[in-house]
Amino acid sequence: MTVPVTTEKTIAPSGGRPGLRAQLLRRKPIGQMISEAGSGGGGTGLVRSFGVLHLTMISVGATLGTGILVILGESVPLAGPAIWISFVIAGLAALLSAVSYAEMAGLVPVAGSSYSYSYATMGEGMAWICGWCLVLEYAVSVAAVAVGAGQYVNEALAAFGQVLPDAMSQPPGDGGLVNIPAVAIVVLAMVLLVRGARESAWINTAIVIIKVGILLFFCAVAFTAFNAGNFEPLLPMGAAGVSAAASRVFFSYIGFDAASTAGEEARNPKRDLPRAILLSMVIVTGIYVLVAVAAIGARPWGWFDGTEAALVQILEETTGQPWIALVFSVGAVLAIASIVLTVLYGQTRILLSMSRDGLVPPVFARVSPRTGTPAAGTLIVGTAVALTAGLVPLGALADATSIGTLFAFALVNVAVIYLRRHRPDLKRSFRVPLYPMTPVLGTLMCAYFMANLGADTWLVFGAWMLVGIAIYFGYGRRNSKVAALSELDYRELTAKAPRQEPVKAEHS
Repeated sequence: MTVPVTTEKTIAPSGGRPGLRAQLLRRKPIGQMISEAGSGGGGTGLVRSFGVLHLTMISVGATLGTGILVILGESVPLAGPAIWISFVIAGLAALLSAVSYAEMAGLVPVAGSSYSYSYATMGEGMAWICGWCLVLEYAVSVAAVAVGAGQYVNEALAAFGQVLPDAMSQPPGDGGLVNIPAVAIVVLAMVLLVRGARESAWINTAIVIIKVGILLFFCAVAFTAFNAGNFEPLLPMGAAGVSAAASRVFFSYIGFDAASTAGEEARNPKRDLPRAILLSMVIVTGIYVLVAVAAIGARPWGWFDGTEAALVQILEETTGQPWIALVFSVGAVLAIASIVLTVLYGQTRILLSMSRDGLVPPVFARVSPRTGTPAAGTLIVGTAVALTAGLVPLGALADATSIGTLFAFALVNVAVIYLRRHRPDLKRSFRVPLYPMTPVLGTLMCAYFMANLGADTWLVFGAWMLVGIAIYFGYGRRNSKVAALSELDYRELTAKAPRQEPVKAEHS
């Protein structure tokens, strides 16, 4: 399978650089992004092998994770039996941004996700900030999720009377030496991604099917103990409690944007990316609501206060079988593996796009002609994430992933508004419904959730942004390929209409 590379003029240095303000506001032409799609370092292209099933499973795999296994104990006391309504509200809030992602993914089907969308609409400065937020969202969240592997591996081993010592299952700050399960799960994902994206996608699809099956198994068991009286009164904490719980569970939906990073490996991205993003949101929301209803039906809402791993306890109490903890521990490890695999995949594709633009070193844009993957960049990112997961207790840094994600979501909503106003001529395979209300509400919803985050999270996020600014001025500004264009070349590329025909892979 090969991907034809267009012969359009490529971005290359050809003149004096603009001033700082002009460079920060300089946008990358959409036509140039599309012409570069599928072209990696040395002209080697990413392989277009993903259909709508693979793309949907990437999105579901990155979204449907360990959060639902533990979040009910924290959120049910806030909303009471109406927790399922909170999941619906949070799902609708996430959907507001998801539909904007769907429009942009069909319009700009490239690997950069919201980084590329921001570059095309708000300029290099905002694109760098967005890209740096995505580094926080993807790389750090992978490490944060992988850290939990040690706990669940121990719970699985406990069924056989075995346990890993803290020295091998906890990082130095938490009483151990290295979290070996966390390192192992990241290294395994890294190896799979280096070998090939298609193989990784099939493995992820299998894992997602298994973890969905485990959650449906919980619902089937819980419904055997269903008591409709547990839903009365429905709103013991009032509407404010439902809203507070919605803010808490919203972060269980973060991850659907991972599908948009596969824009250059989808067989028909303009058609399939919007479908995959929206379909994954429907699947995840449906599962969350079903699990919440089953859990409340099985236990009164007051039972959840202070309860950890509520789903496991419900299963153990309902069935009286201790082996149920083993099943759910294995399910949690698989959930972690799926998240690590899909989110690490997204991180390497974001860095590929940033490297292609000269904002990070060129090694991240090199695509292996043998595997069709950014192998060198994957090894670098995977090694860094594995060391972080094994040696660093992430704490507040992991919490800051939420604010970085919300910021990126807000920028995508703004990008939709900008292109609707300034490029109404572009052919869109999907259009945000109820425009402009939908993207405006999506932006406001992201701002609302960001405002509800704690002061410590904002301080960590601010420190992260300062580091990013230093890197931009130390490397990105001097090496930016868009900034290196002469004013004449830049205007020529900006005026050129993007190619609108769908991109499809050639079958060998």
